[in-house]
Amino acid sequence: MTGHLISVARPRIAAMALGVAAAAWAAAPLLGSGWPGLALAVAGCCVAAGSLRLALQDVPELEEAYFASAPERAVRAALVIVRLLSWEEIGCVALLWLEVMHPARPWHTAVLGALLVAWLLTVHIAESGTRAAGLLRRQAKIVAAGACLLALGAAGAFLPGATSGAGAALHVLAAIAVIAAAVLVLPG
Repeated sequence: MTGHLISVARPRIAAMALGVAAAAWAAAPLLGSGWPGLALAVAGCCVAAGSLRLALQDVPELEEAYFASAPERAVRAALVIVRLLSWEEIGCVALLWLEVMHPARPWHTAVLGALLVAWLLTVHIAESGTRAAGLLRRQAKIVAAGACLLALGAAGAFLPGATSGAGAALHVLAAIAVIAAAVLVLPG
């Protein structure tokens, strides 16, 4: 029994930790209040609500009761709200919005992209209950292609105006990588 609880809790805790790490990474350095503060607050609320949804995943849905007490109705409404929205996707948008407000930092953005993909994959593993090795084995080509494109994008950001030499070679390499990624992901 304890082994089962640990195997169920491990991906949920990992998803929460990756959400917090992504929010902290995107916030550093925080640009102050205003829009960056709002984006960080939205992202923090989404990480918390998504973590709460994962923690309450095994709680059965309460049946509609006509004569339910006020606390029972409040608990039911809270469960519905927590399970209603795709908190992780909203959190990703808020964190990307926060990252866009920072000055150009290509490698910082690439690390954030990797953190967000890891967060979403871990949430999927926690929600579905599948084994991580099996899921990642089936998605290995897509994850590898995405990681390569993320690295090429970050490297290309360092050479935005280069039209000859290393910059041109990087653009050709990026085009080849996009074609290779498309071939890898297409069924067949």
